[in-house]
Amino acid sequence: MVVSLRGWVANEGGKHLILMLWLAANTWLFLRTFLLYSTGHQYHYLYEMLGLGLCISRASASVLNLNCSLVLLPMCRSLLTFVRGTHTVSSRKTRRLLDKSKTFHVACGVTICIFSVVHVSAHLVNVMNFSVRYSDDFPALNLARHRGEDPKLIILTTIPGVTGVLLVLILFLMFMSSSSCVRVSNYEIFWYTHNLFIVFYIILMVHMVGGALKYQTNIEAHPPGCLRANQSITEQHDKELEPGEDEERRCREEAHFQPHYPQTWLWVSGPLCLYCAERFYRYIRASDPVTVVTVIRHPCDVIELRMLKKNFKARPGQYILLNCPGVSSFENHPFTLTTCPTENKNTFGVHLRVLGDWTERFTQLLLPQPRVDLEILPMVQQRRYPKLYVDGPFGSPSEEVFNYDVSVCVAGGIGVTPFACVLHALLDGWEGFRLQRLYFVWVCRELQSFYWFAELLCALHHKLWRENRPDYFNLKLYVSQTDSLQSMSEEKYRPLASRLLVGRPRWKLLFDEIGRTNKNKRVGVFCCGPRGISRTLHKLCNSSRSSGTIFEFNKESFS
Repeated sequence: MVVSLRGWVANEGGKHLILMLWLAANTWLFLRTFLLYSTGHQYHYLYEMLGLGLCISRASASVLNLNCSLVLLPMCRSLLTFVRGTHTVSSRKTRRLLDKSKTFHVACGVTICIFSVVHVSAHLVNVMNFSVRYSDDFPALNLARHRGEDPKLIILTTIPGVTGVLLVLILFLMFMSSSSCVRVSNYEIFWYTHNLFIVFYIILMVHMVGGALKYQTNIEAHPPGCLRANQSITEQHDKELEPGEDEERRCREEAHFQPHYPQTWLWVSGPLCLYCAERFYRYIRASDPVTVVTVIRHPCDVIELRMLKKNFKARPGQYILLNCPGVSSFENHPFTLTTCPTENKNTFGVHLRVLGDWTERFTQLLLPQPRVDLEILPMVQQRRYPKLYVDGPFGSPSEEVFNYDVSVCVAGGIGVTPFACVLHALLDGWEGFRLQRLYFVWVCRELQSFYWFAELLCALHHKLWRENRPDYFNLKLYVSQTDSLQSMSEEKYRPLASRLLVGRPRWKLLFDEIGRTNKNKRVGVFCCGPRGISRTLHKLCNSSRSSGTIFEFNKESFS
């Protein structure tokens, strides 16, 4: 599969440009700080005492300051949603870059962990040098109280040492609990440890208060290397100095040292205040519980939840965070909206697959006695529902479906939910978008999964035929599990039965056909499903084709 330069630039160019700028900023900060501490006159005596450990510790600290300020910005969900929704501010390329916010957050987090190890290692060397190379000539420069002091005592009796130990401990807990296995098996551990970031930032801002590293303040009166009053001239300079030159080289006063003014707060205070303000806004917005209108049990362990909330507005493709205190007060789970509020109805809904501890307990609260059967028609139950809070809505890549002339939506199983809201918008007659043709490909293991949205698909099909636009919506359904295969024999589902195929899609042939039909156009490809499908589609979008069609890949990812 040959990679197309145009396709690669369209799909990878923007994020690689941001990556290169980010790497360049980190590299520039590291080298600039390293050279400053290795060659700067104000650090001459400190460098003589500590050596390369000084340069590496300060250079890595600069990188940590940058990334600790950047790591919070991708998590400002409401801010990103606002930027995404303001089309006069952001272009489509910019909005597609916003889809990589979670990836950028992870990259900054990994960088913080790596350079924390470098920073701590360098400071351990510094502490050893403070003890071994105790300076009798410049007592104010010393961190140790006497020569040969135990390095462990230096660490545990100074503010930078104690705060450094606490920062390493918190960072270790956050890093270990961020692994996918911990998030899936016990989300509350991830939630608790990740919210230690507030303590982390508070400690970080006072980390430099102790003034462990000092710089010289009187360089003009005491140039580095000048002859001090108690230093022998004849032993070192009799052969080198001209008459009178020894007086010029002599220090006019003793060296004065001063600890650095803490600067970390200058880096992190802005993003930290922005993030805290955003979290407070979200807390206020989500403080009122929603009204659960209906709970519908669908085949294959899927629950449809329809809710009502005052002043709730959303766009097709967005997602919300659900919180059910009856299950867990701290777990917030993302679910894509399958129906949005309109002028005619104020309700909104989600579909969730019963998979995992949280969804199982949540379903038991919604439907205490669930029927484990595979009925074609969904079962509706009305009862007293648990208290439920909704945070959002938040932006996602699926919002861009309407911003292409031609879009391809590929869903795998329950991954159809981002596109269900798009189909509802077309059925409800939404206007003001540029979409001229929609290809919809849905792959499921079991035939009965298609009944989740069978009526929606049929209704949209009939609507477009009545409007004499049959080519607007191109539907393909694939069932991959052939054991005990049945057909959609109901009369009302006939439009789906004629578009149902057995087996897996032949993606390359499908994309070649779409490319020939839409020559020299930009086609938006939207995927929500298993990783294998998304990888295949991503490679196809970057590959070259004779039709000149550019496929722009968009993958659904909750941040």
